[in-house]
Amino acid sequence: MTRKTRNDVTTTTELREEPTKAETKKAAKPVGKVSFVGAGPGDARLLTVRAAELLATADVVIIESPEQAALVTNGAEVIDGGASADGAVLTHAARAKLVVKHAKTGAHVVRLMTGDPFTYATGPEEALACVKADIPFEVVPGISSVGAVPAYAGVPLTTKQNREYKVVSVGDANVDWTEHSNHDTLVLLSAVNRIAEVSAGLIEAGRSPETPVSMTRLGTTTEQETIVSTLADIAADAKKAGMTPPAITVIGNVVALRESLSWFETKPLYGWRVLVPRTKEPSVGLADRLRSYGAVSEEVPTISVEPPRNPQQMDKAIRGLVEGRYEWVVFTSANAVKAVREKFDEYGLDARSFSGLKIAAVGEKTAAAVEVWGIRPDLMPSGEQSTRGLLEDWPPYDDLLDPLNRVFLPRADIATEALVAGLLELGWEVDDVTASPPVRPAPPPAPTREAIKTGKFDAVMFTSSSTVRNLVGIAGKPHATTVIACIGPATAQTAEEHGLRVDVIAEKPSVEVLADALAEFGQQRRVAMIEAGEPVKKPSQRKPSSRRKS
Repeated sequence: MTRKTRNDVTTTTELREEPTKAETKKAAKPVGKVSFVGAGPGDARLLTVRAAELLATADVVIIESPEQAALVTNGAEVIDGGASADGAVLTHAARAKLVVKHAKTGAHVVRLMTGDPFTYATGPEEALACVKADIPFEVVPGISSVGAVPAYAGVPLTTKQNREYKVVSVGDANVDWTEHSNHDTLVLLSAVNRIAEVSAGLIEAGRSPETPVSMTRLGTTTEQETIVSTLADIAADAKKAGMTPPAITVIGNVVALRESLSWFETKPLYGWRVLVPRTKEPSVGLADRLRSYGAVSEEVPTISVEPPRNPQQMDKAIRGLVEGRYEWVVFTSANAVKAVREKFDEYGLDARSFSGLKIAAVGEKTAAAVEVWGIRPDLMPSGEQSTRGLLEDWPPYDDLLDPLNRVFLPRADIATEALVAGLLELGWEVDDVTASPPVRPAPPPAPTREAIKTGKFDAVMFTSSSTVRNLVGIAGKPHATTVIACIGPATAQTAEEHGLRVDVIAEKPSVEVLADALAEFGQQRRVAMIEAGEPVKKPSQRKPSSRRKS
């Protein structure tokens, strides 16, 4: 029998010894961390790269305005740090307690703050609360509204002639304006409701009544609005314009440069609300293109592509394609290409099955979808990119040149009846197969329908005849003041048949080209208003005129 030594016993006892109280306390109360992140002045795209990284890894995000909730896309818990459950505005101390409370659960808390966390914000107070609670934190600077909003208004804060600016937070403070009157440029925060008092104080302190003043509300957003006045008139002009907080006020000679440097509010589609009826898949590229012109797009599904109710017909056509029954395959949309490709994947086929076949495609998007497959179309319309344009270039059947006279036409979201009829007239036989039938989705929400009918949309972009028919069917006709833009002549004809006056037609069947054409229309419209001495107004702000066909 082996005897344990005294050392053995001691070692075993030490290994089994319970954790100390300090260790238990540490394990029982995990400590998270806090990231104070600047969200910028308004436009979400002004977030820094580091801010975006932290938002993607956050467990809890404490915001201070409802709009900031849209920045949280990783499923993190979103908590309103601006107001309590009963709607009361939270104090600095209450916000700090909220941050500390959630960090003590072991969570990574992102405290999202408008502008910059340490510039006219509550970041310092909340960070000190973290220090007191022994919670680690970091600060991610953001773009402050102090510089960003004037920049978006076309007002530089410094020039070679104006080398300094001073920021004054007005709010409820008692300000001695004699201390600030001699600075080249003044940037005022929270001054809208006290602008009469401010201007009077500066004039009394010796500032010229003719000193230029700009006031910009909702800066960096597409709702940004700027008025330019003088110290003597700013109070009356701000009231007339209905200026409300939040707004940044700039006082000084630099304001005069806005006439030349205004770049944001002068975009061709600035502030336009554009409706884009579409298929089920959203068009990210189009939204970005419209945004670059100053517009905000709102997409409404008008076509939903569904699996075929009778897949046997499609199965038979795919077998016929492989067995060499067809001379041509015609793709009229990218959705048709997708539907056929999915069937190929289902059967374990690839592009080699198209060997010996001729491929026709309608439109650049469709051709691109085919080329991704490794196939270059043999025929595309030389003129109008539509089924009508394809028919104009389609060769008649010649039994001496063409070994087969059969065409495979997978149907998706574009009507093909006219194409089938035209091919039959040219001597071809057509298998018109439903690959993914388009169906009309449910109507858009009531506010959207109301906006369409009452002219709250500035423009509607139709990308196919189907979107015209379906939008009118599920939501009604766009208002008479709404600008109608169509992707091509066939779509324009359908719009006119529904009593709409078409204002814009794209030169090429591309949504990007259509967006460019709409922007050109908007720019010409803007210039015409300026030359006529009229205020620049959006279509939704104009009085209705007789613009629709009866």
